[in-house]
Amino acid sequence: MNVKFLNPFLEAATEVLLAEANVGATRGQIGLNKDPYITEDVTVMLSLVGAVDGTVFYALGNPLSLALIGNMLGEKLESVTSLAQSGLAELGNVITGRASVKLAQAGFESQISPPTLLLGKGSTLSTLDMPRLVVALNTDHGPLTVHLAIREGRNAAAKAAQIAVPASPKFG
Repeated sequence: MNVKFLNPFLEAATEVLLAEANVGATRGQIGLNKDPYITEDVTVMLSLVGAVDGTVFYALGNPLSLALIGNMLGEKLESVTSLAQSGLAELGNVITGRASVKLAQAGFESQISPPTLLLGKGSTLSTLDMPRLVVALNTDHGPLTVHLAIREGRNAAAKAAQIAVPASPKFG
């Protein structure tokens, strides 16, 4: 795990929280975790493939989830509705997209997956043999914890356009 990959995600998360939801955040301690991740109320999960490979989780409690989406919609929410779920997934997507731009500017171009949203505390997710860098971004509504399990891609020099596409089989 290379710590240099962490700053783009922390910068992106701080920028997106402030710009999209008017929520400021301050960075907490950095930790390394090799144990499986136990989900929070809401976990947004995305993968990266390319010069950087791996997974990022954004973990947050319901109070922060409701504050973020409530601020974005300009109304107070009482529960994590389907609209709120969509908004939270998109926040994770925007944060990871912005981080991937920052990584590309540093020479680590990667593609990101669509977000997956996990709801409810207590599920176990394993990143197998890849440890996670873990940092809480503290807000007035609770932490947004970034779990980063990424490494330099095994085929970092190859781009998707360089991969040969097999010819179509001829039928009949």
